[in-house]
Amino acid sequence: MVRTPLTPEERLRGERLGALLRAARGERSMAAVAASAGISAETLRKIETGRAPTPAFFTVAALAGALGLSLDEILGSCAAEPAVASSVASAPVPVAVPLIA
Repeated sequence: MVRTPLTPEERLRGERLGALLRAARGERSMAAVAASAGISAETLRKIETGRAPTPAFFTVAALAGALGLSLDEILGSCAAEPAVASSVASAPVPVAVPLIA
């Protein structure tokens, strides 16, 4: 199976996720946090270093629980740049107008 290369945005999002997890882990050991989340320390290491920039949802959810983060916090920290996100959010949404016959 050939895997599609990641886009620059996906790699950047993975780097942001890794930085957030490292910061939330603080002084706790990688092994302790990984065990608490039910994943291997190597998996956590790969996520934190950006070598696994697109972890499975349930892996992220387990890490969030182990680190006391909400999924909203993770999304807010790892989503697209605020300027890009706000321009997308403020873009007009086309509305279908019924034709009167």
